[in-house]
Amino acid sequence: MKLLIKQRVFSWTDSYDVYDEEGNAKYFVKAEFFALGHQLHVFDQNNREIGVIREKLLTFLPAFEIETEGMVKGTIQKQFTFFKPMYEIDYNGWRVEGDFLGWDYDVYSGCSLAIHISKELFHWGDTYVLDFGNPADELDGLLLVIAIDAANCSQD
Repeated sequence: MKLLIKQRVFSWTDSYDVYDEEGNAKYFVKAEFFALGHQLHVFDQNNREIGVIREKLLTFLPAFEIETEGMVKGTIQKQFTFFKPMYEIDYNGWRVEGDFLGWDYDVYSGCSLAIHISKELFHWGDTYVLDFGNPADELDGLLLVIAIDAANCSQD
């Protein structure tokens, strides 16, 4: 199962549209305009908020909390590395490893690959493809990818 995340290029805030494999709109993500730090809200197609990614302030490297149903479900913080992007993750028992350029990530649950995330090049705005081994990981994986992208943008 796959999801495609496309950043809206001409938007005042960070905004993304999320599509299923058939190209049907499934979710959308919108940042708060006047928020202190990044705050990204994830909505389903019925305009119901299903998750929030909030930047933790006063940290040396970018750090975010992932929230669903009004409760913090986990955190992600970018680690200091010279070559390979690494993240300290306390979320679903997952760990993330990225490639040298930071454009592809694998999410592992124990020793098993749970999600492969790849960034497609040569598009207007960021475009990511999420390939899930288990469809039940869809929402959690989506929130994680949005948090990783926000961590990369915060540092840049």
